[in-house]
Amino acid sequence: MRCKKTTMRSNHRAERCLGILLLCALCLTFTTSASAQKKKKKDDQSQPVPPPSVAANVPDEQKIDYVIGEFLGAWQVGDVEKMHKNVADDISVVAGTWTPPAVGWPNYLAAYNVQRARMQQVRLDRSNTLIRIAPSGQFAWACYQWDFSAVVDGTPMAAEGQATLVLEKKNEAWVIVHDHTSLVQASQPTSPASTAPQPAEPAPAKP
Repeated sequence: MRCKKTTMRSNHRAERCLGILLLCALCLTFTTSASAQKKKKKDDQSQPVPPPSVAANVPDEQKIDYVIGEFLGAWQVGDVEKMHKNVADDISVVAGTWTPPAVGWPNYLAAYNVQRARMQQVRLDRSNTLIRIAPSGQFAWACYQWDFSAVVDGTPMAAEGQATLVLEKKNEAWVIVHDHTSLVQASQPTSPASTAPQPAEPAPAKP
């Protein structure tokens, strides 16, 4: 009976962990916090630049980095208007799980709202960002690593992964048209140590 209960608890933890993995993988580029934008990791120390409308002479690489940072910061705090500002209406989003792509801003927003409501104390740091611009100057791609943590359904969790974005210049502004997120690993706090095994029942006395 003890083994059966232990197996049931293990299955429950596995199902809960799988659900959290799916949640994490569905969310776009699991995100830079406001503090991370002020103080990025050593390999991402480029300072945020003013919006392209204010500083048209800023290099495209810096404009793209600003767009990514602004989008991720908005994702973290739930500012969907600022998120949409940096995302194309026809965006496609590929998660790191066996799920169909989310196509179009309305579909992505619906999935985001459902899952964002389950998370508190959200934080995601971005590092090792690499940006490349096509010779035409109209398209670009960016890849980076992310480090995510939050309280999901009341349970602390953390995850690490990578993301690749495709951006297009529309009306002189860069917007995200495609996102592909890969979940590398996820973890939960270690469960409390199990109690010490009880001594075996004494053998019945011989007749």
